[in-house]
Amino acid sequence: MKAFQANLAKLEGADTQVLGVSIDSAFANHAFAEKEGISFPLLGDQSGKTIEDYGLTKPFTFKAKDAVSGQEVPVTMKTARRATFLIDKDGKIIEEQVDNEAVDPTKVVEACERRRLSQ
Repeated sequence: MKAFQANLAKLEGADTQVLGVSIDSAFANHAFAEKEGISFPLLGDQSGKTIEDYGLTKPFTFKAKDAVSGQEVPVTMKTARRATFLIDKDGKIIEEQVDNEAVDPTKVVEACERRRLSQ
């Protein structure tokens, strides 16, 4: 997110709206944005519907004590894979980066600038 914040002027200069989506609560997103200096909107997807719609659900399994039996049991919860999508004004995905690629916004910035120059 910090890398997108650092490139925000370039992205906005290429007529791009930057949004973050997280499965965290609005409160957690607000606290994260303040702590990290993020000025673009962070949207909450606590139900996980958006990450499911984009195919970004990732299971995370850990062990926890069962409240009744006291035995350790595996617990699986869904988390979100990191992803970046460049979506045009018609709602079409024109650039996608997932997992480790999604950390560096360079390809998205370049794609935005190319689209701006071709218009």
